[in-house]
Amino acid sequence: MADERRTDYGPPHYEKFLPPIIKENYGKWKYHELLKPGVMVHVSESGAKLFTVRAGSPRLMSVDKIRMYADLADKYCGGYLRFTSRHNVEFLLTEQSNIDPLIDDLKKIGHPVGGIANSISAIVHTQGWIHCHSAATDASGVVKAVMDDLYEYFTETKLPGKLRIALACCLNMCGAVHCSDIAILGIHRRPPKVDHENLYKMCEIPNVSASCPTAAIRPATVDGKASVEVDEDRCMFCANCFTVCPAMPLADPLNDGVSIWVGGKVSNARHEPMFSKLAIPFLPNNPPRWPEVTSAIRKLVELWASNARKYERMGEWIERIGWPKFFQMSGIEFQKEHIDDFKHAGLTFKRSTHLTF
Repeated sequence: MADERRTDYGPPHYEKFLPPIIKENYGKWKYHELLKPGVMVHVSESGAKLFTVRAGSPRLMSVDKIRMYADLADKYCGGYLRFTSRHNVEFLLTEQSNIDPLIDDLKKIGHPVGGIANSISAIVHTQGWIHCHSAATDASGVVKAVMDDLYEYFTETKLPGKLRIALACCLNMCGAVHCSDIAILGIHRRPPKVDHENLYKMCEIPNVSASCPTAAIRPATVDGKASVEVDEDRCMFCANCFTVCPAMPLADPLNDGVSIWVGGKVSNARHEPMFSKLAIPFLPNNPPRWPEVTSAIRKLVELWASNARKYERMGEWIERIGWPKFFQMSGIEFQKEHIDDFKHAGLTFKRSTHLTF
C-alpha cells in the first residue's frame, strides 16, 4: 500500500518527463563524445544513440521565446528539450540527420550553438536590477555584455578546459559565484541609509536588529522617534536589513559596483572542489555595456588559456603557479581587500570526497 500512497504536494517524479530513449537505456549508457562544438552523442550498450544540441539561452525569457523552443523541439526531437543549470537549452534528438537543420533554425532566431567541452558555457546569474531589491549591479545586462565579448569561446572548443562563469548581483549570492572559474559579484560599499522619520511607521525594530548577521544594528531614539543606529565598522553590506525594512535602503549609484573572483569549481575531477577567491576588488557600474568588466574578464580568460595545461581549470592553474605569480602575470594590484581575515574561512567549509591527509 505504501507504493500507492498519493499526496498533493511536491513536484511530479522526474521519470514522467524523460524521453523514451533515456527511459529505455537508463543506467546503460556506455560512453559519450563530442561530435562538434555544441553537439554531443551518448551511446548505450544496446547501440542506441542520443544526440544533444546545446544552445545559449537567456535566463529571463518571454513566453514567445519558450514557444519558439517548443516548436523546434516538436519539429526535430519529438518535443523533448531541457534547460541546464547554467541556462543553456539542450535539444535531445534521436535522428542525427536533424542536427544541422536544428542548428540552422536556432541561428535564425539568434541562438548560437556551443558551450560543451573545452569552452565557456552560458553564464549562470541572478536577478539583477530587473527584479532584486538588494542588487548592487545588473545581472542580465552584464552577462549579455560579457558573453557578446566572449562569443568565440562559446561556439568553439579552443580553450584548455572547461570555463564556467557566474554572476551574483550582491554578496547574498543566489548565483554560483563561490564555485565558478570566474565570478562576477556585485558589491555595496556603503552602509544602509536610515530613514529615521519613517522607520518606526514601516518596520518592526526588533526584527530589523535581528536581521543583521553581524549585529551591526541596534535600537536607538533619534529626534524623539524610535529608530535604529548602524555600526558601520560591523556592516557587511548584505542588505538583509533592507529586506525586512524598506526604510533602510542600501543601493548607492556612486559606490555600488562589481568585484571579480577566480578559481572556483564544483567538479571532483583531478582536483577536489575549490572556492573562488578575490581577484579584482572593485570595478564601476557602467551600463549598458560594462566595458571595464568585459575587458577584465577577457584578460583573465586569455591569460589562463595561454598558460594552462590541457584540461586544467583556472583554479588548478593558479594553484600550480601560485597566487603571487598569478597577480604578477595578470597585472592585478594586491590590495587590503585581498587579505582573508574571516575567522571561519579555510578548512571550515571544505567538503570533498578527496582525502588530503
